[in-house]
Order: sequence, then C-alpha cells, then structure tokens
Amino acid sequence: MLFQPFPIRSMLLPNRLVLPAMVTRLSGEDGVVNADIKTRYARFAKGEVGLIVVEAMAVHTAKSGPLLRIGSDEFTPGLTELARLCHDAGPSKIVPQIIHFLKISRSGWRQTVDMLSLQEIDDIVEAYGMAAVRARKCGFDGVELHMAHAYTLSSFLSRVNPRKDQYGGTLENRLRLPVRVLERVRSLVGNDFPVGVRFLGEECIRNGYTVLDAGPIAVRLAGAGADYLSLSAGGKFEDARPIPGEPLYPYTGYSGDRCMPGNQYPDGANLYIAEAVRAAVRSAGFSTPVVAVGKIPTRELAEKVVAHEKGDLVGMARALLADPDLPRKWREGREDTVVRCVYGNVCKALDENFRKVTCTLWPKALGRAPESHDVIAPVWPQTGPELRAECKDGRVLLRWKSATDNEAIYGYQVMRAEGDGLLLHHASVRGSSTRYEDARVLGGQVYRYAIRPYDLAGNHGPMSPTVRATLS
Repeated sequence: MLFQPFPIRSMLLPNRLVLPAMVTRLSGEDGVVNADIKTRYARFAKGEVGLIVVEAMAVHTAKSGPLLRIGSDEFTPGLTELARLCHDAGPSKIVPQIIHFLKISRSGWRQTVDMLSLQEIDDIVEAYGMAAVRARKCGFDGVELHMAHAYTLSSFLSRVNPRKDQYGGTLENRLRLPVRVLERVRSLVGNDFPVGVRFLGEECIRNGYTVLDAGPIAVRLAGAGADYLSLSAGGKFEDARPIPGEPLYPYTGYSGDRCMPGNQYPDGANLYIAEAVRAAVRSAGFSTPVVAVGKIPTRELAEKVVAHEKGDLVGMARALLADPDLPRKWREGREDTVVRCVYGNVCKALDENFRKVTCTLWPKALGRAPESHDVIAPVWPQTGPELRAECKDGRVLLRWKSATDNEAIYGYQVMRAEGDGLLLHHASVRGSSTRYEDARVLGGQVYRYAIRPYDLAGNHGPMSPTVRATLS
C-alpha cells in the first residue's frame, strides 16, 4: 500500500511517504534560496519520497534570521528554481510550509498573542493568503500552513492562549484565526490547489491541550477545506531551555523531545496521536488524509501505520535525512541497504545551537548524504573483524578491525541481543570509528554483540561473529 499513488486534490503523490518540514539552518539572513538549499531538496527528490514539504518560510516582511522567506515577490525567483529542480530530479511532489511567528529577542523577551491588535491579526490573514498565491506562481504543487509548535497560529490554538476576546478562551475562539487563514488561502488559490495544515496533536506542556482537543480541531480544519492534516507534537516556548546570548528556542525542553523522539523513546512513539485524530475526522464524515509521524524507522512499521489506519500517509524526517534514497530502496525491496537513522538527535542538537543541520552518519568531509551506485559489499580483513568486548565503568566497550570496500566504508551497524535473544540493530557508528560504548546495560545481564559494515550505497557486508559481555 505504501507505493500506490495517492491523490490529494489535484496532486497525485507517487507513494504515501512524506518528508515533513525540517529546519536545515542552510538559509542565509536574506531568506533567499541558495545553492545549499537547492542541493538538499533535490537530493530528497532523487530518493523518490512522495511529498517533500520544504522547511518553514516566513510570510511576513520583517527580518526573520536564517529562515527562508516568501513574504514578497523578491523571493519568488529562487523559490521557482527550487520547485523546478526538485521536479526535474524525481517524481516527488513539493509544497512549501509557510509560517508566521512573533517577535523574540536575545534578552529573553518574546511577543505573545495577547499583544496583537485586531488589525495585526487581519494582516496575518492577508500575509498567509498572499504567500500561498506566490507558492502557486512559483510552481509548487500545493502549500502547507504551519499551525504547529511555538508559532503564531499554534499559539492561538493553544490551551494556554492568554487572549480574553473572540480569539481566546474557548476552543471555538482559539480556532477562529486558524480557520480564517485557511479560508482566505483557499479563496485566493482556488479549488484546484492543495492546501495542507500541520498542527499539534498534543502540546506536551503543563495545561496544554491533548488529543481530546486535537480531534475537534482536526474536524473543524477538515470542514474548512484542509486537503490533508499533518500531525506533530510539542515544540513549545513554555518549557524551552534558555541558552545565554541566544533567543529562546522552542525545541529544547521536554516538549521538544516529544516533537522529535530520540532513541530513549520507543518506535512509533507519537502514533497514538495520529490514530486518535484520524478516528475523530472519520467519525465526523470527512475523508481528509492524515500524516502520521513520530520515529517510524522501518518499512514494517510504516506499512502497519497504513494497514491499521493509524494514518493515511507516513511522515519521516530524520530517517530521510540519514538516507534520502530510503523510499526508492523500499520500493525496490532493498531495505537491507537502507542507512538507518539511530535517533541520536545530533541533528536536533545542531538546530538547537543554531548550526547547520547535518546527519552524524554522513561522511564528515562530505557534509551531505552520499550518492553511490556501487553494488559490491564491504569485506572484513583476512583475519576477520576481531570483535572484542570489555566491561568498563558500567559500560560495554566494543572494538574491532576496519572493513574495506572498493569505494569507502560508510559505517558499521552495532547489533545487540540480551542473552540468547534475537540480534537487533542497536546503534550505528561512522566508518572512521571502530569502537562503540554501550551504556544501556545492567549488571548480571548477558549481552551478545555483532558488527556489520556498510558502504556509501548502503551495501552491508557480512555479520561478524558474536561476542558476549556481562557486567559484574
């Protein structure tokens, strides 16, 4: 089911896999599309993901830091070129995520929704409408309205919205501005242009809303004409961790962890959100597709999302950052060649520290996901990998000999089992390293480990013999 074409209004996706919008920190302060942005997104298109949602771009004209912008016509040449390059690179459809956010300073001060006048609210509605018109003129296949995380429309939807007028308090009032924006965009782009919405299924903050509110929010947005609903979680200012000298950033607290669940969370950690919201939308009589997200690393889990009606489309950001060719490899039945994200969230940490977002699994000197058509797998030296395990300071330290490849070793998969259980993918390390420390271990428990090398194309070499380790 993942690779059946999927229609969204006038847009026919080649498959059900979605690249959700993800900050790259590649844009300059001018907000113009640059060479790095073009390279990053064309690479995703080559990998054949069904829908590419380009990172959030500002609809307003004020300076917005290193963020793409779509608030005036001066940005349309670069955006037009970006859409064209992605269409030329592969079958993916591409939509920009458009965003409005409130002012924030390095001093810690930030503007909140109760500071906005009614005229400023009207201006936000119009800014979204005109930005969507530009998206259509630039050749994008649709547009996604950003109503999630810490930004303006999400702050109106929030259960902790402090306004006391027709835009705050009740759920009906909190929905007023988001619905106005959606209806204005639809009136300007017409009925043949897809308009999606990304919003929070759960705020993940004290007194924030949960799926109990997200269901009615989704129903109202579907009724107002949203062509798809993309679910996220958390990413709020209310629990953000202050960084001296930097503006408050909303992905640094617990709600930020819930937005991008790391390896301490189970696979599919946020799927219950999409499942509940989709059920509410269907119960209300709408067939609006729902994008499910939240640490979906394998084809098996992605297929279960669709088969078990937890979502209609499967969003994968970090997994596609690690291996943009994942969709094509899955379609061709080559999951064994996928370079799997280990959800260590180095990419998230780079974003939090306002640095260019890369993947720790990429070859360091390359600075981007590699491309290779190699079909020859790596091999161990004649003496074998000589894998050995040492228990030290409450950890298991693994060391091994380097494998070789006709191109280059990309990295090593670390496989682990408890006792005589099944060996499962536990972690990955870059090819320049031949050691790994496992800190998630208990005294008295027997662990088995094996190592498997892979190259730039994702070809995996033979599994090493296993070694055992037991902490005293």
